[in-house]
Amino acid sequence: MLEIKINTEFIRLDALMKLAGLVSMGGEAKHFIQDGQVKLNGETCVQRSKKIRPGDIVGALTGENGISGDQVGKIHVSDNWSYNS
Repeated sequence: MLEIKINTEFIRLDALMKLAGLVSMGGEAKHFIQDGQVKLNGETCVQRSKKIRPGDIVGALTGENGISGDQVGKIHVSDNWSYNS
């Protein structure tokens, strides 16, 4: 599991995907999210501007549109830190 630590109240889902290195541009994140390939706390999420808060778990379906299994697992968002892999 990749852990992303933030020092703000929330981070937008598309920004989180960029920060985690799952996508290189926001347009890529938009595509994955709107196609229903991203889950938030076990539920499909299609809102790219969804506010992700500490304690949330984000996952992405692999094998589709160029995301490979070694690039992603669950992403846990924690508070009071900066990015750490």
